[in-house]
Amino acid sequence: MTNAILLSFLAGAMTGVGALGIFLVRRLSPKLEDALLSVAAGIMLAASFFSLSLPGLESARQLVFEKALAAVVVIFGIVLGALLVWTLHHFAPHEHFVLGRQGPDPGKLARVWLFVITITLHNLPEGMAVGVGFAGGGQANGMSLAYGIGLQNLPEGLAVAAALLTVGYSRWSAFLISLATGLVEGLGGVFGVTAIFLAEPLMPWILGLAAGAMLYIISDEVIPETHSRGYQTLATFSLIAGFVLMMYLDSTLS
Repeated sequence: MTNAILLSFLAGAMTGVGALGIFLVRRLSPKLEDALLSVAAGIMLAASFFSLSLPGLESARQLVFEKALAAVVVIFGIVLGALLVWTLHHFAPHEHFVLGRQGPDPGKLARVWLFVITITLHNLPEGMAVGVGFAGGGQANGMSLAYGIGLQNLPEGLAVAAALLTVGYSRWSAFLISLATGLVEGLGGVFGVTAIFLAEPLMPWILGLAAGAMLYIISDEVIPETHSRGYQTLATFSLIAGFVLMMYLDSTLS
């Protein structure tokens, strides 16, 4: 439990490490930004399969001893996770860097807080995934998931900080905002691992929920954003690169 919480915070802190890049570059081109975010999406996609859904199926089989019912349990968790993130997006005002504002009218809420809400909604499921990965798949599975999430936070942190820079925030403000939203992953990790340890029979449901939340974010946020500026082919192959990287990490570390 301690390792799960610590590594979920460290994985989130990698967002800040990536954001340090804004002190070295003036701005990210849209092409590079789409490529970096797509690599992150590929890592998340592989993590949802190899580190969450598959351990969830194995855990469910140990509980119900029936493959078909075990699959239904994890499927229900995946759908529930997607619906949970959709609900949060529907009721929380937020703003995407390319697609613009979504959700209810934010009123006089400062634009920076719309960005913070967006990134927080994005990072919470990732932290929860690390927490449940440790509890549901063992130490090795949790480690590979933490490494994968940490790696995908590097380009994501740089892209987020650079986007904040382009809309008028100082380099230090962009760095600190990116770091703070990354550390939210630690809170997600605390929630995930605590839920598993308090209610072990819920393990396959929560593993599926974390996978569903990540799948929703990839499909609803990252892919539309990275395919809206004319770099679809680069974004697709970058996503595949992130996927195979996470698959390699999972197969070698777990």
